[in-house]
Amino acid sequence: MVKAKIMIRNLTGLHLRPAGALCNKAILYKSKIQFRKGDNTANAKSVLSVLGACVKCGDEIEFICEGEDEKEALEAMIRVVEDGLGE
Repeated sequence: MVKAKIMIRNLTGLHLRPAGALCNKAILYKSKIQFRKGDNTANAKSVLSVLGACVKCGDEIEFICEGEDEKEALEAMIRVVEDGLGE
């Protein structure tokens, strides 16, 4: 299992378009990919789960990846957030 924290910098947070970009990246990996915001945990491969986390600009989330390609998955999740989630 690998973990990393990152701040969401998108002005509108994780609304539908960036949530979709996050999920589209996550489903490319075999590992279980989740993120934690406060006490809540969301499945990064589910748009509804990501939207339900209500992540806003400035929120810090922690990605948690577990599986055979966990390191690559974590790097990809960090990269997609740093690249602005398609916005």
